[in-house]
Amino acid sequence: MANFAKPGGPRFSVDVYQNEYLPEGGREVNAIVTVTAKGGGAPAGPGAPAAVVLMVDCSGSMDHPPTKMRNARDATAAAVDTLRDGTHFGIVDGTHVAREVYPGGGRLAVADPTTRAQAKQALRRLRAGGGTAIGTWLRLADRLLAGADVSIRHGILLTDGRNEHESAAELKDTLDACAGRFTCDARGVGTDWEVKEVTGVASALLGTADIVADPARLTEDFTRIMESTMGKEVADVALRVWTPVGTRIKFMKQVAPTVEELTDRRTEAGPRAGDYPTGSWGDESRDYHLCVEVPAAGLGQEMLAARVSLVAAQPDREVQNLGAQGLVRAVWTDDMAASTSLNSQVAHYTGQAELAQAIREGLDLRKAGDMDGATSKLGRAVQLAGVSGNADTAKLLAKVVDVVDAPTGTVRLKAKVAEADEMTLETRSTKTVRVKK
Repeated sequence: MANFAKPGGPRFSVDVYQNEYLPEGGREVNAIVTVTAKGGGAPAGPGAPAAVVLMVDCSGSMDHPPTKMRNARDATAAAVDTLRDGTHFGIVDGTHVAREVYPGGGRLAVADPTTRAQAKQALRRLRAGGGTAIGTWLRLADRLLAGADVSIRHGILLTDGRNEHESAAELKDTLDACAGRFTCDARGVGTDWEVKEVTGVASALLGTADIVADPARLTEDFTRIMESTMGKEVADVALRVWTPVGTRIKFMKQVAPTVEELTDRRTEAGPRAGDYPTGSWGDESRDYHLCVEVPAAGLGQEMLAARVSLVAAQPDREVQNLGAQGLVRAVWTDDMAASTSLNSQVAHYTGQAELAQAIREGLDLRKAGDMDGATSKLGRAVQLAGVSGNADTAKLLAKVVDVVDAPTGTVRLKAKVAEADEMTLETRSTKTVRVKK
């Protein structure tokens, strides 16, 4: 384990959990890399310079029922109240076009008692009407955030409907353009939005996604999001992985607090090294699963399979090495007990990743009318949730299937499932529980 303290920010550490022993001819090395930041995100501290843009869906459907629009205004006002003094912020009205609600003029305001009061006054003028083109909201947020001289750039996006006024390709192009420029939390309110659109925004922009089925819960959720944003201390942190000649990284994924595939997001960082983005950090800990393919070697030989370190980068600024480092090793042995023992961390998170996939595939099969396939996949999900102790996911699954026997994964699909329950399971399918170290 290595530690590093960023002046005025959190202290980073890296721990590696693995079974380093391979049988003769063995080539696959798996490790769980735990990254922890401590000492940052103190509520009373000054925090890192930050800018936040709140994107509020104001399409016509937000008026059905009318309380939905009122709840959205109230939630955004509560988020504005949670802003730390000195934070740059703006509010965007999102329909089939994007419009600056506050402060206007292509700029952001700086939070203080006066600007917060002005912003809340502007929110009262929001009215529902028009369509939905999420990409236009994100592009406006990107332009506003780019003008702020800050280290933390963050968006909060709320929608209640499907992205009907632009194509999927247009939204993807927008997400590709915004990736790495700011992070974004996305929320779907009610049950008329598309889960894959909302989770896709959050995934591409390294934020969180969730459902707020009851609009009355928006204020609580928005306040919590803003508190988390105000606790971020270091932006654009990446896992830098170096591997020796002859090795190949099979995959890199975040496995806690949610499953997030990072393999294809690698950017080259010098000879045999690549960076995997992790977004902004406050006082928190996350786990990553690294799988490396190494050259075959003889019994008794050992090698360094990978070196994992942390770096932080800002656009147009020098990359800063955060110093924390972890080593992944490979040792070839004829001790069958040693080489066949699966590390408990690796086993746990392999199951968590399979759980998320089983839920996703099961729900897709259910929507497609393949009830036998859906029963099989969701039964496997129930089994995995029980084995791993993921009680929250088990409760969500029990609203979609009747559990006959959890240990064997024997279930029956419920004849009637509330749309909110199915959407909640799908949206939260990637949330994991951590194994005790």
